[in-house]
Amino acid sequence: MEIIKCGMEDIPRLAVMNKMLIQDEQSDNPMSVEELQNRMAGFLAGDYSAYFFSEQGEIIGYALIRHTSDPVYLRQFYIDRPYRRQHKGKQAFQELMAYLNLDTIDIDVLPWNERGMSFWKSCGFTETCVSMRYKPD
Repeated sequence: MEIIKCGMEDIPRLAVMNKMLIQDEQSDNPMSVEELQNRMAGFLAGDYSAYFFSEQGEIIGYALIRHTSDPVYLRQFYIDRPYRRQHKGKQAFQELMAYLNLDTIDIDVLPWNERGMSFWKSCGFTETCVSMRYKPD
């Protein structure tokens, strides 16, 4: 597997994969692909870097990392649906950590995303806190 740092020219593809991630997580984020492109452009122009995971010339996923956090923050991580259940996610995560020379990283997982929670625990993550939000109806 190859890790490829993304540039601004990769924003359309990143936004499409981000939309699929939002659907898979069952997030309440209503953003369109165009809105996600604009948000991704802001991320990449700021404190974030994105990385594609490539296998045999095929992009199979991506990660969005904020390097200015301590520890570094993994905001988005996505493996394309046809490549799941083949240990590609765990491999991509481990290779990304080696590529970035990291031994510690933080993530957030939506509380109802049981598959995501299970995946991250299988990668060695442990819960450190529970974030909550009050939002009146």
